[in-house]
Amino acid sequence: MRFQSSLLPLHRIGLFTTDHEPTRLLHRVQNVLAGHGAEVMLLKEGGDADCELELVIAVGGDGTVLSALVSYPEVPLLAINAGTVGFLTAGDLEDLNSILERVFAGRHFISKRSILKCTHPRGDSYIVNEMVVRGATRLITVELSIDQQPIRKIRGDGVIVGTATGSTAYLLAAGSPIVMPELRCMIVSGLNEYDFRARHLVVTHDSEIRLRISSQTREKDLYLSTDGKNKIPLVVNDEITVRESKRQAQLVFLEANYFFYNLASRLSWGGLSR
Repeated sequence: MRFQSSLLPLHRIGLFTTDHEPTRLLHRVQNVLAGHGAEVMLLKEGGDADCELELVIAVGGDGTVLSALVSYPEVPLLAINAGTVGFLTAGDLEDLNSILERVFAGRHFISKRSILKCTHPRGDSYIVNEMVVRGATRLITVELSIDQQPIRKIRGDGVIVGTATGSTAYLLAAGSPIVMPELRCMIVSGLNEYDFRARHLVVTHDSEIRLRISSQTREKDLYLSTDGKNKIPLVVNDEITVRESKRQAQLVFLEANYFFYNLASRLSWGGLSR
């Protein structure tokens, strides 16, 4: 497992949030950390090349966390849940003070996650959870190849390619297995396939996945979406390549077995208690 406990040097900290009053939240974080000598600044989506940060605090739902991970890769990220699901978060906003104190005391763990690079006709996109190719109203046909080897045609509403982290996101709704998030792999799943033989496919992290929209597709309104946003238009015969990126996400958690506690609380599974 790519999972470790460490004492982070915390002098420059960024706050990434979709809160409608970010300044108020910034002041709250600054007050909590006043005795630690840390400088806290508001961050913007897309990243800032001049920021040399030792920690990013993302406050919001999983969508906010995903944007922060893509905008500030390689920087340890502490996610605080202010949304509804929060599979990626270390705790809730009401516990912000105690969470920050634990992190500064070194009582935390860092979970390292794969980030995928998706190359498409409009450029490159980076993915923490998943990328989706689909049409607006009609079935589409997508040709799947792995490491230059044609595998099969997927005919359905679309195709998802995701990470182990993404197995608790859109892939979960599509019926994918839940995968330990530190596992380096990629998951390929057809969306509502018109074939009872269809199965989800898990491949190694160093695989190259290629999707080509087949000429058999009659849908005209086609698009690619990454991590639930950025609808990128596609046309028949377009190709998309997905591989593991050199970038790596680092998420901060307070418990070594955080993943199963999150599953128990978010999915209402019984049998686990702190």
